[in-house]
Amino acid sequence: MLDFEFLIDTFFVALSGVPVAILVTVVALLIAMPIGFLLAMTRINKIPVLNQIAKIYVSFVRGTPIIIQIFVLYSFLPIVINMFFEKYNIDYPVYDIHPIWYAFVIFSFNTAAVLIEVFRSALSTVDKGQLEAAHSVGLTTAQAYRRVIIPQALVSALPNLCTATVNLIKATSLGYAISLQEITLRAKVEANFGYNYLEAYIDIFIVYLILCILVEQLFKYWEKRLSRYKVASA
Repeated sequence: MLDFEFLIDTFFVALSGVPVAILVTVVALLIAMPIGFLLAMTRINKIPVLNQIAKIYVSFVRGTPIIIQIFVLYSFLPIVINMFFEKYNIDYPVYDIHPIWYAFVIFSFNTAAVLIEVFRSALSTVDKGQLEAAHSVGLTTAQAYRRVIIPQALVSALPNLCTATVNLIKATSLGYAISLQEITLRAKVEANFGYNYLEAYIDIFIVYLILCILVEQLFKYWEKRLSRYKVASA
């Protein structure tokens, strides 16, 4: 039998982890988007060396489970930071760094690889003549991308960007592996007292479902706002 009292109480405990999940998602996207865009440009323009690095990077992330990436980076990063601090005689307790900082790095690392392919495919949908036309009216390449290319590419990128964001939100549930106080860990800690794991998992399921639906609705609204560029590019 389900313990409905525990189910309701733990729902709000799990809900209290939402700000952490959102913070990690937003910071990871803010870091990953420019990296993903720049590496997508290296792939489109086939820039030597950088193009190969981007390919290997994408293949590595796609070919390995994110939980393994979390364990590897969470074990590797403190060692590298500690070596750096020891070299420059910086007295700081490396192993006391809050897990959220590692979460920012780990999820940014994973998301950037995903966004490389999202931006690459989106930019490829914009006719090359658009850039030439922008140059012909006196715009620089940077201005052309900011005013012409990127707005049109965003229309094509939004569905995949929405999927990447939703997947990122769901992936933050693995933050429990590095003791990140997000939705999953908070609910599981509550379940430990009375072994009410089924109720805890139901709460986690419901919280993530609500969160992902809200994000999808936000992207749909954004897509409507950008629809004018779809008409312009037709």
